[in-house]
Amino acid sequence: MNATPATLTRPTFADLDPATGEVIAEIASATPAEVIDAVRRARAAQVAWGATPFDERASGLLAGVKALGARADELAQTITREMGKPLGDAQKEITSWTSGVSRTLQEVAKALEPEVLREADSETRVVRDPLGVVAAITPWNFPLGMPIELLVPALATGNTVVFKPSELVPLTGAILAECLAEHLPADVLVLLQGAGDVGAQLVASDVDMIAFVGSRDTGKRIMESASGGLKRLVLELGGKDPLVVFGDADLAAAADCAVLHSLRNTGQVCCSVERIYVEASVADEFEALVLQRAKAWKHGSGFEEGVKMGPLVSAEQRRKVVEQVQAAVAGGARLLLGGQEPDGKGWFYPATVLADVSDDLAVSRDETFGPVISLSRFDGDEDEAVRLANDTPYGLGANVFTGDLDKGTRVARRIRSGQVGVNRYLAGSPGAPWVGARQSGFGYLGSVDGHRQFTVPKSISYPAS
Repeated sequence: MNATPATLTRPTFADLDPATGEVIAEIASATPAEVIDAVRRARAAQVAWGATPFDERASGLLAGVKALGARADELAQTITREMGKPLGDAQKEITSWTSGVSRTLQEVAKALEPEVLREADSETRVVRDPLGVVAAITPWNFPLGMPIELLVPALATGNTVVFKPSELVPLTGAILAECLAEHLPADVLVLLQGAGDVGAQLVASDVDMIAFVGSRDTGKRIMESASGGLKRLVLELGGKDPLVVFGDADLAAAADCAVLHSLRNTGQVCCSVERIYVEASVADEFEALVLQRAKAWKHGSGFEEGVKMGPLVSAEQRRKVVEQVQAAVAGGARLLLGGQEPDGKGWFYPATVLADVSDDLAVSRDETFGPVISLSRFDGDEDEAVRLANDTPYGLGANVFTGDLDKGTRVARRIRSGQVGVNRYLAGSPGAPWVGARQSGFGYLGSVDGHRQFTVPKSISYPAS
């Protein structure tokens, strides 16, 4: 599946270990002709796959997920080696996402149920057809979870898929594709490997839909390319999520949320807490609580015992984080913890805490995607809290902590984001949609309505019986 070491006659790219910088493998990159052929094969397979009863499609996908479980140890080791997250976190990613597939398939079944509408002289049956061929382009930060979020509903609704995982996690993508494809008809799922140029070729090819999880800038380029063919889109993009802490909040709980969700996965999460606004009257106390917790976040190889943060995924990603922190300190922010680039191999960076961060700094404006806790103060006014939270083009998530639940709900309703957590992190209950508002997305994933975005409704009308 283009995941084995390639011959020298093929274009290749290096799969690097972020903990050492060493080459794991040279991966064969898809050529333009292979992109075209992959889409052609997927299109040829789609008619029969779309006509396959849903229960058979679901059965094949569940068998593929079972095969993933049988290779869980290998898969976890591969995830840690390719993108650096601690081995325990990789194992949790596998368990949590594979265990949720049955529920997702139940939601898809509900999404595909026909709807019957009746009037005196007519009856209309609304059915949902697959769109055709879906290009699924996925990121590296959750290299199993994000592909599952796209592939399962796309395939279960009767589409065929051409799947391009991030070039930073090609072996993880190959294991996933192999496990699923061996339980599906030929060419229902086709794997392509490569960097952004391969993704751009796939987007420009004869696909019917692009499902993408990644950066806002790449999402914009995909949208521009797709516009010529009016291709359907689901884009889950980045965020600059705020956490608002009022003076009457449970400060310990708020500090737990701030630290965990700023630092988990080395801060490389689209819905990380990236801006924290604390009411001035409790800011000193809150800073102390945050520092106490952040100091426990040891960084190192994901295979080491006691490590909570692995390396950043690449030298380029670390450079961006370093530059934001340096600019913040130069711009007047107080550095309370970390902030020093470690010596030695790998792209490590320590848990870092900044305080008194002004709104005009890059660390307040641009997605950081690194282990940085950024603290600012506000006067406790609800209007000011909402203004600060909304002072961004992003709108993925937000979090509010307060002892007054009515106030928390008022503020949550006024924040322009797809998800808001009140007195807890924003993660929703199973079955809730995952929405990127504003420039954090186009369309949305999860839930019955989210799965329907991989289909097109068709109305078939009859005379009333």
